[in-house]
Amino acid sequence: MHKLAMLGGEPVRRHLFPAHNTIGPEEKRAALEVLDSGNLSQFLGAWGEDFYGGPKVQEFERAWAFHTQTTFAHAVNSNTSGLFAAIGACNIGPGDEVIVSPYTMSASAIAPVIYGAVPVFADIDPQTFCLAPASIEAHITDRTRAILVVHIFGHPADMDAINALARRYNLQVIEDCAQAPASYYRGKSVGGLGDLGVFSLNYHKHIHTGEGGLVTTNRDDLAEKIALIRNHGEQVVEEKGSKDLVNTFGFNYRLTELQAAIGIEQLKKLPALMEVRKHNSQFLSKHLDQFDGISSPYVAEDCVHSYYTQAFRYNAEILGVSRDIFLKALRAELPSSYGREKDSLIGGGYVRPLYLQPIYQDRIGRCAFNCPRYKGQVSYQAGLCPVTERMHFSELFILEYNRPGMTKADLQDVVNGFEKVYSQRQALRDWHE
Repeated sequence: MHKLAMLGGEPVRRHLFPAHNTIGPEEKRAALEVLDSGNLSQFLGAWGEDFYGGPKVQEFERAWAFHTQTTFAHAVNSNTSGLFAAIGACNIGPGDEVIVSPYTMSASAIAPVIYGAVPVFADIDPQTFCLAPASIEAHITDRTRAILVVHIFGHPADMDAINALARRYNLQVIEDCAQAPASYYRGKSVGGLGDLGVFSLNYHKHIHTGEGGLVTTNRDDLAEKIALIRNHGEQVVEEKGSKDLVNTFGFNYRLTELQAAIGIEQLKKLPALMEVRKHNSQFLSKHLDQFDGISSPYVAEDCVHSYYTQAFRYNAEILGVSRDIFLKALRAELPSSYGREKDSLIGGGYVRPLYLQPIYQDRIGRCAFNCPRYKGQVSYQAGLCPVTERMHFSELFILEYNRPGMTKADLQDVVNGFEKVYSQRQALRDWHE
């Protein structure tokens, strides 16, 4: 085996990996049809048939509801907007608490703060990296109003246990499905397992419209609230005859006809794209599992993992070198991809535990943490979620090589890179010492 690239040797691969691009002629045709119509958006912030948007938006919503086995799907301009709308629809406000994950994109935890509520961080499960039901229950108080659970990396959370807690304590459940548009839990699609589900159509997701998202539900009352919050709800509640006016002041969270037309075509491709992700993920898991100290992603029984990324476990005691040094050597062997600038397709950890961000450490915000109506005490100290911190700082690493566009030769280069670094761990130890 040749000398490690990090130590002056030749890398396993010099040319960039393929770009991730799911846009094709179908989306171009759909976009041109909308452009030719001149009708790029048909929403009106007034009561009437256009309050719910134009024909492409409504067609896309029907298709998404069918895909997720839900009764309603409302398009929004981002997953973040969808999360904000979902918190509002649950009538959450100042003095309330919402249990959230510390290991996700920041919007999942900041959504309660938008309505003056307090995010309470529970720890994650060390196998799925989703919220651990036992930790959720340990953080429930008489101020808790909802659980915002994230199906992180594409693996569904333990929804039977979480829903049982919700019933026991009279809580609502919001699913953040941004990374899991084709994940299933015991035969049911995510997004329809709780009270509300929120999906992302951001450009780096499984399928996308550049920016965008959807909110799903099986409840009529929540569907109405989402529609009101999405589109200037305060304008229409009187004429529409809405009775529940809590949090019905509206925003502009609307999706355009152009994005919806692209989304319709993207959704048609999702099953085939998922097959590629599954095949690539299984190939990498099979080959990387051969290295002692590296564990491939866990998939719970009766669950379908949609593999937004592949999250592996790293055991430094077995490998004899820290995760970060191992990955540094590996990145020297494997370049980035087209369209990714200098970002690597492999990284240690995911996001720093959210409660360590300044907004939580300094309790920034006049309401929420500092609201006179809030009578609780919440902790954001380091060590709050030990599993999360252990995963992030030493054990978990993420690959994006499983995405569509990769050839078998590309995937084999990844395996060869791991084999090269693994076989020369002693050289890494000597270098580090």
